[in-house]
Amino acid sequence: MRRLPRAVTVGYAAGSVGTGGFGVLPGLVLAYYLTDTLGVAAIVASAVVILPKIMDVVLDPWIGAFSDRTAALRGTRARLMLLGAVSLPAVFVLTFAAPPALGAAAGAVWVLVCFLLSAVAYSLFQVPYIALPAELTGDYDERTRLISIRIAVLALTILLVGAGGPAIRDAFGGDVAGYVVMAIVVAAVICAGMLAATLLAARRALPLAPGRELGRGVAVAYRDGLDALRTVRRFRILVMVFVIQALASAVMLAGAQYVATYVLDNEGALTVLFAALVAPALLVMPLWYRFATRRGKVRGLVAASSIFVCATTALVVATWLPGWWIYLAVGVAGVGYAGMQAFPLAMLPDVIDADARRGGRERGGALAGVWTATETAGLALGPAVFLLALAIGGFVSSSGDEVVAQPDSAVTAIALAFSAVPAVLVAISIWLLRGYRENDSDSHVEEEVIDA
Repeated sequence: MRRLPRAVTVGYAAGSVGTGGFGVLPGLVLAYYLTDTLGVAAIVASAVVILPKIMDVVLDPWIGAFSDRTAALRGTRARLMLLGAVSLPAVFVLTFAAPPALGAAAGAVWVLVCFLLSAVAYSLFQVPYIALPAELTGDYDERTRLISIRIAVLALTILLVGAGGPAIRDAFGGDVAGYVVMAIVVAAVICAGMLAATLLAARRALPLAPGRELGRGVAVAYRDGLDALRTVRRFRILVMVFVIQALASAVMLAGAQYVATYVLDNEGALTVLFAALVAPALLVMPLWYRFATRRGKVRGLVAASSIFVCATTALVVATWLPGWWIYLAVGVAGVGYAGMQAFPLAMLPDVIDADARRGGRERGGALAGVWTATETAGLALGPAVFLLALAIGGFVSSSGDEVVAQPDSAVTAIALAFSAVPAVLVAISIWLLRGYRENDSDSHVEEEVIDA
């Protein structure tokens, strides 16, 4: 196995500082910011969270196809990634800077517009970034190592940003000013990670083979990615599994602050909950990598998902018996969560590579665009699903320092949405994996193609 240069490996992993920072902070605090700082009703907040992501679902396949075009013409995807890296910080900060004097309705509109622009800027980086591993190395196990290192960095980023972001917010008063300072610090970290990936990894990728016919217009841009969903069985199954698992993890992320505040009666418990979910990845990623090299990536994904299901099922008891044991159960879920993050991303380059060899043309960006669009949908739906559960449970929104006693039905909804919903979703994803085929040399397996 030929190892990638250290600069490339480090640079690619650094991209997770950007993707992890942007992925975790809005998912963790944006819904809470809307309902408990701006006073936006839970059902309205769910729309604010999800609408920008719907735009990304529409836009990401086009970005992927455009990334293929620029890579074929210029030999690199770096320019698009650079554009995303430099345009994201300002609109990210503005997302958390809505003036309280505007009122709940205008504040919701402010956040909606700024979060929409942030999501578009993020996609400009994320879509070509996801396509890079297939172009950095053709080795099956080296791709797993590359993704494993990236996920370890991702876990560390999520841990630091997830715990540090709210801590910065609280240190500066926990109100709008605290959110602004938090956003400025995290935006700087995100930008640094994205720039490192662009300069150290994207520019070292192997140039794409020329000769692909590149059309114009949105319909043409969508064609390759959507065609792959229709005809490439492994890609279709992997996308479905990944989006369902992204939804499950996003539901837990969105619920962590509410569990800390209303189930454990301690807002500061968010930091411990978050550390319990994410920190295990720093310890178990080498073990998941060894498991994959010996047993395969699919078996690794099934094992990780099964651990997650068992742990989140146990958390259902928190509805009636909250206590310290919740941290332990979340920690076990974190062991599974680490594998659920790593294995699909390690399997995607194999699918992209096999598709290119079978079809005789490169469309990694188009496939990555579809992948990112579905991930975006899952991550966006997570907070929306959790907020919907709050609305059903009769959750009462508040603003500023106002403290509102929640009805028992709302607390029950919080506990069940944090536990039962993710458990059921990941169980469904395990069932879907039955149709995925992988042998000892997955990178050499022809794609199974169904008739149109």
